Amino acid sequence: MNVLVTGGCGFVGYALTKELLLRGYNIDVIDNLSIGREAKDVTILGVNFLGGDVRAMENIPLKNYKYIFHLAALSRIQPSFKNPHTTFSVNVTGTKEVAEYALKTKSKLIYSGSSSRHHNPMLSPYALTKHMGEEWVKMYKGVYELNAEIVRFYNVYGPGELVDSHMAAVIGLWRAQLKNNQPLTIFGDGEQRRDFTHIDDIVDGLIKIAESDEQHDDAWELGTGKNYSINEVARMFNTEVVHLPDVKGNYRETTRVNNDAIDRLGWKPTDKLEQYIKSL
Repeated sequence: MNVLVTGGCGFVGYALTKELLLRGYNIDVIDNLSIGREAKDVTILGVNFLGGDVRAMENIPLKNYKYIFHLAALSRIQPSFKNPHTTFSVNVTGTKEVAEYALKTKSKLIYSGSSSRHHNPMLSPYALTKHMGEEWVKMYKGVYELNAEIVRFYNVYGPGELVDSHMAAVIGLWRAQLKNNQPLTIFGDGEQRRDFTHIDDIVDGLIKIAESDEQHDDAWELGTGKNYSINEVARMFNTEVVHLPDVKGNYRETTRVNNDAIDRLGWKPTDKLEQYIKSL
């Protein structure tokens, strides 16, 4: 069966692509290579790399895919303040284009939303654009009967995460600081809490959502349901820490809000955070 992964050279997209290949799917990848791995990293796996850009889906040949996983996005809050126009273009226009492509090709669309949905979307360009992406997909489901499901990620970590990148998340950022013999930086008091979800659980959840006939009237939540303060996570690294002034868009708490993926899909996330950090 044919599957399309947008952002297939990114952290989640690459991990998902590898697992889909193991399960016997034929994979096409769209990625403009602005973040993440190089094209050769996926082609060596046996993937058909289309290149392209989700904002220009008219350049992608029409093909009936079993599933389209739309993971291509600018996915960090702080960089979005510096590039609001590009964040909107990728996260909103790109999602509009992919939804239209899925409708034309009669493909099931799985859209990667964000746990930022549970906070004020006006706090950052990133949060607003991911919110708008969800709303566009819901509109296509309701008005055009697009077969689509929305999944919300929490703080994803694990092997393959971005490290030496301005788009790195907190664990990847700290890994880079450790490598450079620098203290770990914490913005604000460090008591803000985050639900950290291992990449293996994210991939498993995505595939379960795609392969299931279950439909969600809102979104599937992929978080462990347990959160840690940033201070607690920093202590797992057992190294020097420095606190910096707080930044815009820094939510006080995230944690999975419902058990639908567990109860309805049999998804079984596990808390691997400390074990993973100790293994680094």
